[in-house]
Amino acid sequence: MGTNEEMRKIQFTGKSSYIVSLPKQWITDMGLKQGDQVAVVRQGISNLQIVPLKHHNKSVGTEEATIEIKPEEEDSTIVRKLISLYLLGFTIINVRSKVGRLKPSQRNSIKDAVKGILMGTEITADSTEGITIQVLINLFELSVDGALKRMLIIAKSMQNDALLAQEEGNIELAKEVINSDDEVDRFSFYIMRQLKIAIQNEHMLNEMGIESPYHCLGYRLIVKNIERVGDHATDIARDLLEYKKPIKKNILDPIHDMNTFTLSVLDEACLSLFKKDSNEAERTVQKTAEISKYEKKVQDGLKTLRDTEEVYRVRRMSENIRRISEYASDIAEIVLDVTIEKTLRKQ
Repeated sequence: MGTNEEMRKIQFTGKSSYIVSLPKQWITDMGLKQGDQVAVVRQGISNLQIVPLKHHNKSVGTEEATIEIKPEEEDSTIVRKLISLYLLGFTIINVRSKVGRLKPSQRNSIKDAVKGILMGTEITADSTEGITIQVLINLFELSVDGALKRMLIIAKSMQNDALLAQEEGNIELAKEVINSDDEVDRFSFYIMRQLKIAIQNEHMLNEMGIESPYHCLGYRLIVKNIERVGDHATDIARDLLEYKKPIKKNILDPIHDMNTFTLSVLDEACLSLFKKDSNEAERTVQKTAEISKYEKKVQDGLKTLRDTEEVYRVRRMSENIRRISEYASDIAEIVLDVTIEKTLRKQ
């Protein structure tokens, strides 16, 4: 038994009530007195949380955290620390210099992170001594499914734009695709933060439409798969920046067909998630196997090419697109996992 634990006996009173006494020290620490109300919140199967009513409507999770930055600390390290605290559910994050002042580059990296990748955050205090960041977005202001849908739309748009940039030799469009990857990451971090907060509270899970903490792991894997779609689109866009010349339209036609098919099965996999439809998920898993037909058409088209550089580039694009179809299959399989209990209950 831990040092903060105290054993209490369950007692029976009246005709149908059970009571358990509360530790006096806790009552004192909370500033409670006889007649005050507490909320009893069920968490999972075996846990109960007792919360004074005056604290019951406060934000879930730890309120405030402070990190001290060393003068020699890299900007990327600072950003990683900010992301970690954001994901842990802190609503106020103070960044201070351990010695003297924050360097201009350190302050700029913090500001860029707030603007670019930490959704729902705002700088509420800014000085040479430190910066305070506050998370303003409400837990239910944007649902997990809503954020996932937006993330999916952006990732699919990136993929289509990356191929269009390749066809047109459009360097600026390719750069836009690469920049859009930060937006996908913003939604990814936001969803992971929401899941982390909600997994500690069964009521929050139910409000989000997630049936159990176990399903949060499935959502986490799905978010990662969609995030990778953006990564593959970025790889295709970077190819154009590296070689600085387009690929002929007739060569890209089979790639476009392959991409259209891949994004359609990705859509179907995500739709099966939003609908919690195991039948649709099963159909999607089977359908993704058809990617080999599209891949073969791409390979057949390469047989006529003499430019080894172009052959290499098209093969890389084909590999990126094939991987996206694998992610669609993975998402559908996760949906099957999280819906299996519901399917068994219907039988």
